[in-house]
Amino acid sequence: MTSKGVAPGPRAYRAMSEEERRSQSRRTDGEPVLDFSVGRVNEDSTPYIDYHSVDVLLSLQHPRTEEPAELTFYITGQVQELLFKLMFTEVNRVRDLLFDDRVDDALRHLRRIERVQRVLTACWEPVSTLTPTEFAGFRDQLGTASGFQSYMYRQLEFSLGNKERRMAEAYRAVPWLYEQVTAVLRAPGLYDAVLSLLHRRGRVPGSCVPREYAAPYVPDPLVEEAWGAVYRSPADDPQLHALAEALAELNYQYSRWRTTHLLTVERIMGYKPGTGGTLGVEWLRRVAEHRFFPELWSVRTEL
Repeated sequence: MTSKGVAPGPRAYRAMSEEERRSQSRRTDGEPVLDFSVGRVNEDSTPYIDYHSVDVLLSLQHPRTEEPAELTFYITGQVQELLFKLMFTEVNRVRDLLFDDRVDDALRHLRRIERVQRVLTACWEPVSTLTPTEFAGFRDQLGTASGFQSYMYRQLEFSLGNKERRMAEAYRAVPWLYEQVTAVLRAPGLYDAVLSLLHRRGRVPGSCVPREYAAPYVPDPLVEEAWGAVYRSPADDPQLHALAEALAELNYQYSRWRTTHLLTVERIMGYKPGTGGTLGVEWLRRVAEHRFFPELWSVRTEL
């Protein structure tokens, strides 16, 4: 990694056209190519390794103890970080599509996000198999390291609208990281794009569209009223109705991830304090109660 936390760019690589693939398949009678040097650019590698940087990826696991279960904890944590990155990228894509009034495209990407979230939640399954003694066998080596410090997770939370300036300030000691997280804090989030869309479609006044993106979002009765109208007459704007349900699904799946995290922690370590200074399960339970897009939840009581 460089000093700014960015890995080197992709390696030299030879692409292949559809016609080349068809020609190759004819030459092999549809059997796999077992000469891995075919199409290779780097002599000490294979095309698959080069495309995915597999050798680098598989060299990044460094357990600190002899406890076998630590690798389960280690790898699933890394996988979740990658999925946070994927989800963050997709959430920002949906935001931009909504600002461009490309609602159908945004809905397609929201369906993809839902699939990513299901995989993210499933990542807790291997960790949940750790016994309390297995976890205790390596937990001390975590020191003060905590998932709470994940900057990819924090950027994802900001992009979804859970913005709190002090959470960005926690990264101030690492300049490149502070700059990156703060940029996301100050940028419009997904719900900002949604509210802008509601305004352009005449559902809410301009006063409902936030202009200070870094500020925590405050629920607005006019926005709740607008969502109520969408639900009561879905045929009037099927896109908005579909968007409302897709956002509710996103929030539902995110809450499932949080709740599964809570249950996994309770199962493998009980009510011990967290490594990052929290009360552990008690703190996770409070976090699990948070909801994005608040009016989409409060309106359900009124329907």
